Amino acid sequence: MTENKKKIIVLVLTVLIAISLIFTGVNFGKYIRSRENVKTDKTTGDEKKTTPDFIAELNNGDEVTSEDEQVLPEEQPTQEKPAGEEPAKEEPDSGDHSKKVFDESDTNNDDWLHTDGSKIYDQSGKQVWLTGINWFGYNTGTNAFDGLWACDLNTSIEAIANHGFNLLRVPFSAELILEWEKGNYPNANFNQATNDYLVGKTSLEIWDYVVDLCRTNGIKIMVDIHSAKTDSMGHMTNMWYTDSVSTEQFQQALCWMAKRYKNNDTIIAFDLKNEPHGKPHEQDKAIWNDSKAKNNWKYVATETALKVLNINPNVLIMVEGIEIYPTDIKSNGNFSSTDEKDYYYNWWGGNLRGVADYPIDLGKYQDQLVYSPHDYGPTVFEQPWFKGDYTYESLKKDCWNDNWLFIKEKNIAPLLIGEWGGFMKEPNLKWMTYMKQLIGDYHLNHTFWCFNANSGDTGGMVKDDFTTWDDEKYNFVKDVLWQENGKFVGLDHKIPLGKSGNGIALSKAKGL
Repeated sequence: MTENKKKIIVLVLTVLIAISLIFTGVNFGKYIRSRENVKTDKTTGDEKKTTPDFIAELNNGDEVTSEDEQVLPEEQPTQEKPAGEEPAKEEPDSGDHSKKVFDESDTNNDDWLHTDGSKIYDQSGKQVWLTGINWFGYNTGTNAFDGLWACDLNTSIEAIANHGFNLLRVPFSAELILEWEKGNYPNANFNQATNDYLVGKTSLEIWDYVVDLCRTNGIKIMVDIHSAKTDSMGHMTNMWYTDSVSTEQFQQALCWMAKRYKNNDTIIAFDLKNEPHGKPHEQDKAIWNDSKAKNNWKYVATETALKVLNINPNVLIMVEGIEIYPTDIKSNGNFSSTDEKDYYYNWWGGNLRGVADYPIDLGKYQDQLVYSPHDYGPTVFEQPWFKGDYTYESLKKDCWNDNWLFIKEKNIAPLLIGEWGGFMKEPNLKWMTYMKQLIGDYHLNHTFWCFNANSGDTGGMVKDDFTTWDDEKYNFVKDVLWQENGKFVGLDHKIPLGKSGNGIALSKAKGL
């Protein structure tokens, strides 16, 4: 063999080796950015394939084992802020809050969020503001959004995006999700003339269509287990379990959802359970302490959150509060007293006083935790703090500070007000004005209640035809929707919020 031929062979081999190393390096880089380092075993069941493109690869995912080794986090730093008349001011922040989870070229997985202290960030470290709205129906027996008997789904979702809501909280029943898991698809009720493109789809396929529709409009989704049973009054049940839906089945429903959509960052959050509650004299009442009692919401929420995060470690977990909390946790820590005087009260799901004594501990997943109280005005119920000539400061002192605002002020975790809203008239308007002020002063994340016209004690963002927007109410809420330079800010890095030109993608925003 001539010397020239040897040189050519050596050169070719060198190039091939270099290409191989580059290819290996790229794949390894993608691997180390993934946070899915959890115990798994393979599922053996066959699941129904569905119509949107992004669903095709989801049913081959891993299923988590029942237990996960917990790593205790370092103690959260606290940051006291004095109460006073002045609005809360965001402190300048030059720290690095980035958290690389996926390759940014993977458009199904580049929008996951995480927390640091009391704020929420994208994976590049940009602080975000979740400002959304609720639309119920998947909990009521409609098996789709309520109002589709009148309105067009495509137009409605686009209108929500065009009006600047970057997050849609969707209430579900655990029962419906469990039926889907079994391959049963309760009929979705909708106007087949108005929504003719949904005809022939199962209720699950329609939900997949909704997920894809939200994605194309730049909206993110938060799944909320609103009730165990499918029932328009199911939220009245105190607990996450009933005589026919166990705690394990409640958790199973959430895990099935988490697994199905773990590779799609349109669903960025799970609100574990809507409004756990119960009064002192009731046997089935939600409590919050350090026990393993079946009715201890703090324990069940922690266990459920870990199960979900073992499947998808990138979703935000919303944990709501309860209704009552002992005035003396040392003498009544097991909630055994039936005397109403022994408890602090708040709205269902709005009492998070227990966080001061028994905070949720998610170990290595702590940076996915958000606390999510609900708050309403006197039209829903005449609470003691509405007596007399109440003010913004008196509401903070008598209700908000000790029930949940301390979580934000002490830098424990972010807050998301999962439900607030009501009629635009007194006596409700005064409270709504103060709540809006609080949300704006503290940049509290929130999802307004609600889009639906058929919410009896609050009314909706749309009128009875589910198409005409209530301009007065919308203009009121618009003040606390995330905007920069007159543009609504979405939570998708590539897809602008809405299609009317008045929204931008997250990559175009400066951040809070």
